[in-house]
Amino acid sequence: MPSNQEIEIKFRIADIRGLQRHLRAANFKLITPRTREINTLYDLRGQPLRKRGDLLRLRKYGDEWILTHKSKGKAGRHKSRTELETKIADGKKMESILLAVGFVPSFRYEKFRAEWSDGKGHVVLDETPIGNFGEIEGKSRWIDQTARLLEIPTTNYIKQSYAELFYAWKKSSRSRAREMTFRAIRRGR
Repeated sequence: MPSNQEIEIKFRIADIRGLQRHLRAANFKLITPRTREINTLYDLRGQPLRKRGDLLRLRKYGDEWILTHKSKGKAGRHKSRTELETKIADGKKMESILLAVGFVPSFRYEKFRAEWSDGKGHVVLDETPIGNFGEIEGKSRWIDQTARLLEIPTTNYIKQSYAELFYAWKKSSRSRAREMTFRAIRRGR
């Protein structure tokens, strides 16, 4: 039975093609080619999920829809939290159900993601409207070994969510964008 514990770190990517070459040289295989991903976080009025550190996300990844709940994370060198996911046959209907029972969209973000694996864990390459990021997900020791292999020092580990990264970017750039989508960033709304 697969573990429901997600352990990961993010890192900034300066050169995606260079990182892809590095992954191939380290015997990682491309599992999912560059695919568009659209994410909507949902919460109830007053944002009780966010306040306790939980997340409810509906994701469209290529043609697939996935509903995810993540619990509050644990502090440490890596981001670690319980994650429950299930594929949804009809994402639009799921969205209607969430709205009907009182959930409202609280944040939207999109990216293009490519997934790589060596059979022990995953490295994903995310092209977002606020820059390129990677994620290394697997067991703690494997994450650190893979980071060293890819020449990513522990000082470059990022444990923030994409929402947190967006709001930090928004503050520093003084953007008026309200969501982390390519269109909203381009328009500054």
